[in-house]
Amino acid sequence: MSRTTRTVVVGAGLGGLAVAARLAAGGHDVTVLEAADRVGGKLGTVRVDGFRFDTGPSLVTMPPVLERLFADTGAPMSEVLDLQRLDVAARYRFGDGVELDLPGERSAIAPALDDALGAGAGAQWEAFLRHAERVWDATHEHFLSSPVSAAGLARLSLRVRDLLAVAPWRSLRGVGARYLRDERLGMLLDRYATYSGSDPRRAPAALAVVPYVEQEFGSWYVRGGLRGLAEAVADRCRSLGVVIRTGARVHRVERRDGRVSGVRLGSGERVPADVVVANADASTVYGPRGLLPHPAQARRLARTMPSSSGFVLLLGLDGRDPSTPHHRVLFPPSRAAYDAEFDAYRGAAPPDAPTVYVHAPDDPALRHDDDCEAWFVLVTAPRHAPGRGVDWDAPGLAQRYAERVLALMAERGVDVRHRVRTCTVRTPADLERETLSPGGSIYGTSSDGALAAFLRPANRSPVPGLYLVGGSSHPGGGLPLVTLSAEITARLVLRA
Repeated sequence: MSRTTRTVVVGAGLGGLAVAARLAAGGHDVTVLEAADRVGGKLGTVRVDGFRFDTGPSLVTMPPVLERLFADTGAPMSEVLDLQRLDVAARYRFGDGVELDLPGERSAIAPALDDALGAGAGAQWEAFLRHAERVWDATHEHFLSSPVSAAGLARLSLRVRDLLAVAPWRSLRGVGARYLRDERLGMLLDRYATYSGSDPRRAPAALAVVPYVEQEFGSWYVRGGLRGLAEAVADRCRSLGVVIRTGARVHRVERRDGRVSGVRLGSGERVPADVVVANADASTVYGPRGLLPHPAQARRLARTMPSSSGFVLLLGLDGRDPSTPHHRVLFPPSRAAYDAEFDAYRGAAPPDAPTVYVHAPDDPALRHDDDCEAWFVLVTAPRHAPGRGVDWDAPGLAQRYAERVLALMAERGVDVRHRVRTCTVRTPADLERETLSPGGSIYGTSSDGALAAFLRPANRSPVPGLYLVGGSSHPGGGLPLVTLSAEITARLVLRA
């Protein structure tokens, strides 16, 4: 493509911004069109009564992926972001009341597990991580960092050792059972399936790379809130000449002579383009009422399982507790109760006793004053599906469930009900409205199924000139994979 190639990026989530920066650095004339009044997509922020809350991801893993993005498009990341490694990745509380502070350094994890769960727990987990490292070695170059392809899958099938490591015939739960005899370690592993909105009993064993990546590369936080990451990438885009337009909802992608020719906004305005990159859920692109309906792709998507969503409480709390960890996970009483939570993801009611996740950074930029705390509380929840599942707009449901989550926290040793100064509820229905993600699915399609993690919609679409980027396309959701998706997509476009 020439330096005058006109490229439109639909959506200013992290994936859209990252691909825009890369394409602009490669010589393209790039315009980003965002329906919302701000950039960032799911990397959102909300201000309530002097408190500020990040409403998307709460930690950074695989920082080298972000470092590469900034290095490839200009100045190093260290010049624009204050990235800090967490000494404690998370505090876990199990159903028996035992608490585990999981260190942020891999070398310290096994001793911490032995101290909290008993002798031998560390050896079990380390044996699992060695297996996960083999999966990482087998997959990251040919799949996570490359376009998805039948040839790539064939190459894997020809390498017996790699195939045995990936074990596509096993679930994440199944491969964990080979190494983890302590039920609490099994629950710890199960949690990582929820990183992609999946069920560990159905998610592929390849997701073993998720805990490996977190513990090998560390858990990191952007001082001032992860919203700053989106703003930094947007600033990089502008410095490269990218035009970012907010409040510009794309109604459809247009084509002429078999390839894309531009986009049409809801206002009727037409924006011409030689290349269109959609940072949107694949179903929003290919569905019958999508940006560019494609029956074959729509049928394929119809056979996939959407990821779960999330129910969120934004709590402004009176008082400061210096022992509050940055991340806290409150597990249900048993593995059976955890399974009931996964079953509820596809049911007609939210789970009664879900795992509760708390993000409570000690960050002056987020709190009202020095005598308070800002907590983001999340439980994984069924999608918004009126008539087919949970209707999160049903009168009273959100408030009742908020009270239930606060009561569960109290039952599990974290009672903050007497400290609540302000409480804002965000449901899957709210997420759907704000991000245009169908049903409020956080990660597009789930990774449930033997090869689902490898068979997300491709970054290069069947329509010449149209590309996909972001969590619903290859290689998947979460900050590092979305950033890799942008890297893959930009490479495809620049080599076209």
